[in-house]
Amino acid sequence: MEPLGTFEIIGRVLYQFTPVWVALVIMFAASIAYKRKLGLYGKLYDSPIGMIGFGLVMFWVFTGIFGAMDLIITHDPLAQVSGMKNKVPGTPLKRPEEGEYLWYLLGGDNLARDVFSRMVKGAWVVVQIAPLATVFAFMVGITLGLPAGYFGGRRDTLLSFLANLILAFPVILLFYLLVTPEIVATGVPSFMATVLFIFPIIFVGVLLNSRYHTQPKFRTPLLIGVLGVMLWLYLSLISTNGYLVNNKDFSIPALPKILDLFDIPGGILVVFVSVVFVNSPTVFRIVRGLTMDIKTRDYVAAAQTRGEGSWYIMLWEILPNARGPLIVDFCLRIGYTTILLGTLGFFGLGLPPESPDWGSTINEGRKLLSIYLHPALPPALALLSLVLGLNLLADGLREESLKD
Repeated sequence: MEPLGTFEIIGRVLYQFTPVWVALVIMFAASIAYKRKLGLYGKLYDSPIGMIGFGLVMFWVFTGIFGAMDLIITHDPLAQVSGMKNKVPGTPLKRPEEGEYLWYLLGGDNLARDVFSRMVKGAWVVVQIAPLATVFAFMVGITLGLPAGYFGGRRDTLLSFLANLILAFPVILLFYLLVTPEIVATGVPSFMATVLFIFPIIFVGVLLNSRYHTQPKFRTPLLIGVLGVMLWLYLSLISTNGYLVNNKDFSIPALPKILDLFDIPGGILVVFVSVVFVNSPTVFRIVRGLTMDIKTRDYVAAAQTRGEGSWYIMLWEILPNARGPLIVDFCLRIGYTTILLGTLGFFGLGLPPESPDWGSTINEGRKLLSIYLHPALPPALALLSLVLGLNLLADGLREESLKD
Protein backbone atom coordinates (compact mmCIF):
# COMPACT_ATOMS: atom_id res chain seq x y z
CA MET A 1 0.00 0.00 0.00
CA GLU A 2 1.09 3.53 -0.73
CA PRO A 3 1.32 6.20 2.01
CA LEU A 4 -1.57 8.63 2.15
CA GLY A 5 -1.18 12.15 0.77
CA THR A 6 -1.97 15.28 2.78
CA PHE A 7 -5.51 15.72 1.46
CA GLU A 8 -6.23 12.01 1.85
CA ILE A 9 -5.14 12.20 5.50
CA ILE A 10 -7.35 15.24 6.13
CA GLY A 11 -10.31 13.57 4.41
CA ARG A 12 -9.96 10.35 6.37
CA VAL A 13 -9.52 12.19 9.69
CA LEU A 14 -12.67 14.23 9.00
CA TYR A 15 -14.50 11.04 8.09
CA GLN A 16 -13.49 9.38 11.37
CA PHE A 17 -15.16 12.27 13.19
CA THR A 18 -18.51 11.61 11.45
CA PRO A 19 -20.37 10.78 14.73
CA VAL A 20 -19.16 14.09 16.17
CA TRP A 21 -20.36 16.09 13.15
CA VAL A 22 -23.77 14.41 13.29
CA ALA A 23 -24.11 15.09 17.03
CA LEU A 24 -23.11 18.75 16.59
CA VAL A 25 -25.63 19.28 13.78
CA ILE A 26 -28.46 17.72 15.78
CA MET A 27 -27.57 19.70 18.92
CA PHE A 28 -27.29 23.04 17.13
CA ALA A 29 -30.45 22.50 15.08
CA ALA A 30 -32.52 21.61 18.16
CA SER A 31 -31.03 24.46 20.21
CA ILE A 32 -31.63 27.10 17.54
CA ALA A 33 -35.22 25.92 17.11
CA TYR A 34 -35.95 26.32 20.84
CA LYS A 35 -33.40 28.95 21.83
CA ARG A 36 -36.02 31.42 23.13
CA LYS A 37 -37.04 28.84 25.73
CA LEU A 38 -33.53 27.95 26.87
CA GLY A 39 -32.64 30.96 29.02
CA LEU A 40 -29.02 32.07 29.06
CA TYR A 41 -27.99 29.06 26.96
CA GLY A 42 -30.46 30.13 24.26
CA LYS A 43 -29.18 33.70 24.35
CA LEU A 44 -25.68 32.36 23.74
CA TYR A 45 -26.74 31.71 20.13
CA ASP A 46 -26.95 35.49 19.62
CA SER A 47 -23.22 35.81 20.35
CA PRO A 48 -20.89 34.81 17.47
CA ILE A 49 -17.90 34.57 19.81
CA GLY A 50 -19.83 32.46 22.27
CA MET A 51 -21.08 30.16 19.52
CA ILE A 52 -17.58 29.57 18.14
CA GLY A 53 -16.34 28.77 21.64
CA PHE A 54 -19.29 26.52 22.38
CA GLY A 55 -18.78 24.66 19.11
CA LEU A 56 -15.11 24.01 19.91
CA VAL A 57 -15.93 22.81 23.41
CA MET A 58 -18.74 20.51 22.30
CA PHE A 59 -16.56 19.11 19.51
CA TRP A 60 -14.12 17.79 22.09
CA VAL A 61 -16.88 16.71 24.47
CA PHE A 62 -18.48 14.58 21.74
CA THR A 63 -15.03 13.39 20.66
CA GLY A 64 -14.35 12.19 24.19
CA ILE A 65 -17.73 10.45 24.48
CA PHE A 66 -17.64 8.75 21.08
CA GLY A 67 -13.94 7.99 21.49
CA ALA A 68 -14.70 6.15 24.73
CA MET A 69 -17.26 4.12 22.76
CA ASP A 70 -14.54 3.29 20.17
CA LEU A 71 -16.54 4.92 17.37
CA ILE A 72 -13.73 7.24 16.25
CA ILE A 73 -10.39 5.62 17.07
CA THR A 74 -8.67 3.55 14.41
CA HIS A 75 -6.37 1.48 16.68
CA ASP A 76 -5.97 0.57 20.33
CA PRO A 77 -4.23 3.67 21.81
CA LEU A 78 -2.03 1.43 23.97
CA ALA A 79 -1.16 -1.11 21.29
CA GLN A 80 2.31 -1.12 19.75
CA VAL A 81 2.52 -2.15 16.09
CA SER A 82 5.79 -3.51 14.81
CA GLY A 83 7.60 -1.22 12.39
CA MET A 84 5.46 1.88 13.16
CA LYS A 85 7.81 3.65 15.57
CA ASN A 86 7.90 7.40 14.80
CA LYS A 87 6.35 6.82 11.38
CA VAL A 88 5.04 9.93 9.64
CA PRO A 89 1.30 10.59 9.16
CA GLY A 90 -0.38 8.42 6.56
CA THR A 91 2.06 5.52 6.86
CA PRO A 92 0.43 2.15 6.03
CA LEU A 93 0.79 -0.85 8.34
CA LYS A 94 3.27 -3.38 7.04
CA ARG A 95 1.33 -6.53 7.90
CA PRO A 96 -2.23 -5.51 8.85
CA GLU A 97 -4.48 -8.13 10.36
CA GLU A 98 -7.96 -8.75 9.00
CA GLY A 99 -10.33 -5.92 9.94
CA GLU A 100 -7.50 -3.69 11.18
CA TYR A 101 -7.37 -0.07 10.01
CA LEU A 102 -4.69 0.12 7.31
CA TRP A 103 -2.95 3.41 8.21
CA TYR A 104 -1.67 5.47 11.10
CA LEU A 105 -3.49 8.66 10.10
CA LEU A 106 -1.37 10.99 12.25
CA GLY A 107 1.69 8.79 12.45
CA GLY A 108 3.22 6.72 15.22
CA ASP A 109 4.92 7.83 18.44
CA ASN A 110 8.24 6.66 19.90
CA LEU A 111 6.58 3.47 21.16
CA ALA A 112 4.87 2.69 17.82
CA ARG A 113 1.40 3.68 19.07
CA ASP A 114 -1.20 5.47 16.94
CA VAL A 115 -1.07 9.23 17.60
CA PHE A 116 -4.59 9.83 16.24
CA SER A 117 -6.21 7.26 18.54
CA ARG A 118 -4.25 8.54 21.56
CA MET A 119 -5.35 12.09 20.83
CA VAL A 120 -9.01 11.01 20.68
CA LYS A 121 -8.76 8.93 23.86
CA GLY A 122 -7.01 11.84 25.59
CA ALA A 123 -10.14 13.91 25.08
CA TRP A 124 -12.07 11.41 27.20
CA VAL A 125 -9.61 11.88 30.07
CA VAL A 126 -10.24 15.65 29.97
CA VAL A 127 -14.03 15.25 29.60
CA GLN A 128 -14.12 12.96 32.64
CA ILE A 129 -11.96 14.96 35.01
CA ALA A 130 -12.04 18.68 34.18
CA PRO A 131 -15.82 19.46 34.35
CA LEU A 132 -16.51 17.16 37.31
CA ALA A 133 -13.53 18.43 39.28
CA THR A 134 -14.67 22.00 38.61
CA VAL A 135 -18.22 21.16 39.78
CA PHE A 136 -16.87 19.71 43.03
CA ALA A 137 -14.63 22.74 43.53
CA PHE A 138 -17.67 24.99 43.09
CA MET A 139 -19.65 22.93 45.61
CA VAL A 140 -16.90 23.41 48.17
CA GLY A 141 -16.39 27.11 47.36
CA ILE A 142 -20.11 27.96 47.38
CA THR A 143 -20.87 26.01 50.56
CA LEU A 144 -18.11 27.82 52.46
CA GLY A 145 -18.11 31.16 50.63
CA LEU A 146 -21.79 32.01 51.15
CA PRO A 147 -21.78 31.91 54.98
CA ALA A 148 -18.34 33.55 55.12
CA GLY A 149 -19.54 36.53 53.09
CA TYR A 150 -23.03 36.70 54.61
CA PHE A 151 -22.21 36.35 58.32
CA GLY A 152 -18.67 37.73 58.38
CA GLY A 153 -16.98 37.70 61.77
CA ARG A 154 -14.72 34.95 63.03
CA ARG A 155 -15.87 32.27 60.62
CA ASP A 156 -15.08 34.57 57.71
CA THR A 157 -11.65 35.35 59.18
CA LEU A 158 -10.86 31.65 59.72
CA LEU A 159 -12.08 30.46 56.31
CA SER A 160 -10.38 33.34 54.51
CA PHE A 161 -7.12 32.58 56.31
CA LEU A 162 -7.27 28.91 55.27
CA ALA A 163 -8.07 29.87 51.66
CA ASN A 164 -5.18 32.35 51.54
CA LEU A 165 -2.88 29.76 53.10
CA ILE A 166 -3.59 27.30 50.27
CA LEU A 167 -3.35 30.02 47.62
CA ALA A 168 0.04 31.07 48.99
CA PHE A 169 1.58 27.81 47.72
CA PRO A 170 2.77 27.75 44.10
CA VAL A 171 0.21 25.67 42.22
CA ILE A 172 2.69 23.33 40.53
CA LEU A 173 4.54 22.71 43.81
CA LEU A 174 1.25 21.96 45.56
CA PHE A 175 0.25 19.54 42.82
CA TYR A 176 3.65 17.90 42.97
CA LEU A 177 3.32 17.37 46.72
CA LEU A 178 -0.17 15.91 46.43
CA VAL A 179 0.50 13.41 43.64
CA THR A 180 3.96 12.13 44.56
CA PRO A 181 3.96 8.40 45.48
CA GLU A 182 5.30 9.08 48.97
CA ILE A 183 2.34 11.36 49.80
CA VAL A 184 -0.15 9.02 48.13
CA ALA A 185 1.18 6.12 50.23
CA THR A 186 0.32 8.00 53.44
CA GLY A 187 -3.38 8.01 52.47
CA VAL A 188 -3.63 11.81 52.50
CA PRO A 189 -5.38 12.04 49.08
CA SER A 190 -7.95 9.43 50.19
CA PHE A 191 -8.64 11.39 53.36
CA MET A 192 -8.97 14.60 51.33
CA ALA A 193 -11.42 12.84 48.99
CA THR A 194 -13.50 11.76 51.99
CA VAL A 195 -13.72 15.37 53.20
CA LEU A 196 -14.08 17.23 49.88
CA PHE A 197 -16.62 14.87 48.32
CA ILE A 198 -19.05 15.33 51.24
CA PHE A 199 -19.66 18.98 50.28
CA PRO A 200 -22.14 18.28 47.43
CA ILE A 201 -24.26 16.30 49.91
CA ILE A 202 -24.16 19.17 52.40
CA PHE A 203 -24.98 21.70 49.68
CA VAL A 204 -27.97 19.77 48.29
CA GLY A 205 -29.26 18.96 51.78
CA VAL A 206 -29.18 22.59 52.91
CA LEU A 207 -30.58 23.76 49.56
CA LEU A 208 -33.65 21.50 49.73
CA ASN A 209 -34.20 22.01 53.44
CA SER A 210 -34.11 25.81 53.13
CA ARG A 211 -36.54 25.71 50.21
CA TYR A 212 -39.11 23.33 51.66
CA HIS A 213 -38.71 23.85 55.42
CA THR A 214 -42.33 25.05 55.65
CA GLN A 215 -43.57 21.80 54.02
CA PRO A 216 -42.26 19.05 56.34
CA LYS A 217 -44.48 16.31 54.89
CA PHE A 218 -42.89 16.86 51.48
CA ARG A 219 -39.43 17.88 52.66
CA THR A 220 -38.65 14.87 54.84
CA PRO A 221 -39.19 12.08 52.26
CA LEU A 222 -37.51 14.25 49.60
CA LEU A 223 -34.41 14.68 51.75
CA ILE A 224 -34.32 10.99 52.68
CA GLY A 225 -34.55 9.93 49.03
CA VAL A 226 -32.14 12.46 47.53
CA LEU A 227 -29.53 12.34 50.28
CA GLY A 228 -29.77 8.55 50.47
CA VAL A 229 -28.87 8.23 46.79
CA MET A 230 -26.13 10.85 47.08
CA LEU A 231 -24.65 9.11 50.14
CA TRP A 232 -24.61 5.82 48.22
CA LEU A 233 -22.78 7.49 45.32
CA TYR A 234 -20.43 9.20 47.78
CA LEU A 235 -19.45 5.91 49.46
CA SER A 236 -19.01 4.27 46.04
CA LEU A 237 -16.80 7.17 44.97
CA ILE A 238 -14.43 7.11 47.94
CA SER A 239 -14.26 3.32 48.39
CA THR A 240 -12.49 0.58 46.47
CA ASN A 241 -14.09 -2.88 46.40
CA GLY A 242 -16.31 -1.78 49.26
CA TYR A 243 -13.48 -0.57 51.54
CA LEU A 244 -12.43 2.95 52.47
CA VAL A 245 -9.04 1.58 53.57
CA ASN A 246 -7.84 -1.96 52.94
CA ASN A 247 -4.21 -2.82 53.61
CA LYS A 248 -2.18 -5.30 55.61
CA ASP A 249 -2.43 -3.23 58.81
CA PHE A 250 -6.18 -2.58 58.97
CA SER A 251 -9.31 -2.16 56.85
CA ILE A 252 -12.37 0.09 57.03
CA PRO A 253 -15.46 -1.23 55.20
CA ALA A 254 -17.80 1.27 53.56
CA LEU A 255 -20.32 -0.74 51.51
CA PRO A 256 -21.09 -4.35 50.67
CA LYS A 257 -19.08 -5.09 47.55
CA ILE A 258 -22.24 -5.67 45.51
CA LEU A 259 -23.39 -2.09 46.27
CA ASP A 260 -20.07 -0.48 45.30
CA LEU A 261 -21.12 0.93 41.94
CA PHE A 262 -17.70 1.89 40.58
CA ASP A 263 -14.03 2.11 41.46
CA ILE A 264 -11.95 5.06 40.35
CA PRO A 265 -8.34 4.19 39.44
CA GLY A 266 -5.95 5.49 42.07
CA GLY A 267 -4.09 7.84 39.73
CA ILE A 268 -7.26 9.52 38.47
CA LEU A 269 -8.64 9.89 42.02
CA VAL A 270 -5.45 11.58 43.22
CA VAL A 271 -5.46 14.01 40.27
CA PHE A 272 -9.19 14.67 40.76
CA VAL A 273 -8.77 15.45 44.46
CA SER A 274 -5.74 17.65 43.77
CA VAL A 275 -7.63 19.73 41.20
CA VAL A 276 -10.61 20.19 43.54
CA PHE A 277 -8.34 21.15 46.44
CA VAL A 278 -6.41 23.72 44.41
CA ASN A 279 -9.46 25.34 42.78
CA SER A 280 -11.75 25.50 45.83
CA PRO A 281 -10.05 28.46 47.60
CA THR A 282 -10.31 30.65 44.49
CA VAL A 283 -14.01 29.82 44.08
CA PHE A 284 -14.49 30.52 47.79
CA ARG A 285 -13.00 34.00 47.45
CA ILE A 286 -15.17 34.82 44.41
CA VAL A 287 -18.37 33.63 46.10
CA ARG A 288 -17.48 35.43 49.33
CA GLY A 289 -16.89 38.72 47.49
CA LEU A 290 -20.14 38.44 45.52
CA THR A 291 -22.08 37.61 48.69
CA MET A 292 -20.68 40.62 50.56
CA ASP A 293 -21.83 42.84 47.68
CA ILE A 294 -25.26 41.30 47.03
CA LYS A 295 -26.31 41.01 50.69
CA THR A 296 -26.66 44.82 50.81
CA ARG A 297 -29.32 44.84 48.06
CA ASP A 298 -32.95 45.77 48.74
CA TYR A 299 -34.38 42.37 47.80
CA VAL A 300 -32.18 40.73 50.46
CA ALA A 301 -33.48 43.21 53.04
CA ALA A 302 -37.04 42.42 51.89
CA ALA A 303 -36.42 38.68 52.41
CA GLN A 304 -35.06 39.37 55.89
CA THR A 305 -38.15 41.45 56.63
CA ARG A 306 -40.37 38.51 55.57
CA GLY A 307 -38.60 36.42 58.18
CA GLU A 308 -36.76 34.11 55.79
CA GLY A 309 -33.92 32.04 57.23
CA SER A 310 -30.28 32.87 56.56
CA TRP A 311 -29.63 29.82 54.35
CA TYR A 312 -32.78 30.50 52.34
CA ILE A 313 -31.56 34.03 51.66
CA MET A 314 -28.07 32.85 50.74
CA LEU A 315 -29.17 30.02 48.44
CA TRP A 316 -32.38 31.39 46.94
CA GLU A 317 -31.82 35.16 46.92
CA ILE A 318 -28.06 35.80 46.77
CA LEU A 319 -26.77 32.78 44.81
CA PRO A 320 -29.18 33.12 41.82
CA ASN A 321 -28.20 36.77 41.47
CA ALA A 322 -24.51 35.82 41.43
CA ARG A 323 -24.98 33.24 38.68
CA GLY A 324 -23.60 35.42 35.84
CA PRO A 325 -20.05 35.83 37.18
CA LEU A 326 -20.06 32.26 38.52
CA ILE A 327 -21.06 30.73 35.17
CA VAL A 328 -18.33 32.69 33.42
CA ASP A 329 -15.77 31.66 36.03
CA PHE A 330 -16.94 28.05 35.75
CA CYS A 331 -16.10 27.98 32.04
CA LEU A 332 -12.74 29.66 32.58
CA ARG A 333 -11.93 27.31 35.45
CA ILE A 334 -12.56 24.24 33.29
CA GLY A 335 -9.95 25.71 30.95
CA TYR A 336 -7.51 26.23 33.81
CA THR A 337 -8.17 22.67 34.97
CA THR A 338 -7.52 21.36 31.47
CA ILE A 339 -4.18 23.16 31.45
CA LEU A 340 -3.36 21.79 34.92
CA LEU A 341 -4.16 18.25 33.77
CA GLY A 342 -1.91 18.78 30.77
CA THR A 343 0.82 20.13 33.02
CA LEU A 344 0.58 17.15 35.36
CA GLY A 345 0.71 14.75 32.45
CA PHE A 346 3.64 16.64 30.94
CA PHE A 347 5.63 16.22 34.14
CA GLY A 348 4.53 12.59 34.49
CA LEU A 349 2.62 13.18 37.73
CA GLY A 350 -0.59 11.53 38.85
CA LEU A 351 -1.86 9.64 35.80
CA PRO A 352 -0.30 6.30 34.74
CA PRO A 353 2.69 6.59 32.34
CA GLU A 354 0.80 4.83 29.52
CA SER A 355 -2.19 7.17 29.84
CA PRO A 356 -3.19 8.77 26.50
CA ASP A 357 -3.89 12.13 28.17
CA TRP A 358 -2.70 15.09 26.15
CA GLY A 359 -0.02 16.22 28.59
CA SER A 360 1.69 12.83 28.68
CA THR A 361 1.49 12.52 24.89
CA ILE A 362 3.02 15.97 24.41
CA ASN A 363 5.80 15.12 26.85
CA GLU A 364 6.63 11.90 25.00
CA GLY A 365 6.58 13.69 21.64
CA ARG A 366 8.77 16.60 22.73
CA LYS A 367 11.76 14.32 23.28
CA LEU A 368 12.19 14.04 19.52
CA LEU A 369 10.59 17.35 18.58
CA SER A 370 13.54 18.52 16.51
CA ILE A 371 13.18 15.42 14.29
CA TYR A 372 9.49 14.47 14.41
CA LEU A 373 6.71 17.03 14.91
CA HIS A 374 3.73 14.73 14.47
CA PRO A 375 3.67 12.94 17.89
CA ALA A 376 3.48 16.17 19.91
CA LEU A 377 1.62 18.51 17.55
CA PRO A 378 -1.92 16.92 17.47
CA PRO A 379 -2.42 16.74 21.27
CA ALA A 380 -0.92 20.24 21.66
CA LEU A 381 -3.38 21.66 19.10
CA ALA A 382 -6.23 19.73 20.75
CA LEU A 383 -5.37 21.23 24.14
CA LEU A 384 -5.02 24.70 22.62
CA SER A 385 -8.36 24.52 20.78
CA LEU A 386 -10.29 23.28 23.83
CA VAL A 387 -8.92 25.98 26.14
CA LEU A 388 -9.50 28.61 23.42
CA GLY A 389 -13.09 27.38 23.06
CA LEU A 390 -13.68 27.61 26.81
CA ASN A 391 -12.33 31.17 26.90
CA LEU A 392 -14.47 32.24 23.94
CA LEU A 393 -17.50 30.56 25.54
CA ALA A 394 -16.85 32.47 28.76
CA ASP A 395 -16.63 35.74 26.81
CA GLY A 396 -19.95 34.98 25.10
CA LEU A 397 -21.64 34.09 28.39
CA ARG A 398 -20.28 37.26 30.01
CA GLU A 399 -21.58 39.36 27.13
CA GLU A 400 -25.06 37.81 27.31
CA SER A 401 -25.28 37.79 31.12
CA LEU A 402 -24.64 41.54 31.19
CA LYS A 403 -27.78 42.02 29.08
CA ASP A 404 -30.00 40.37 31.73
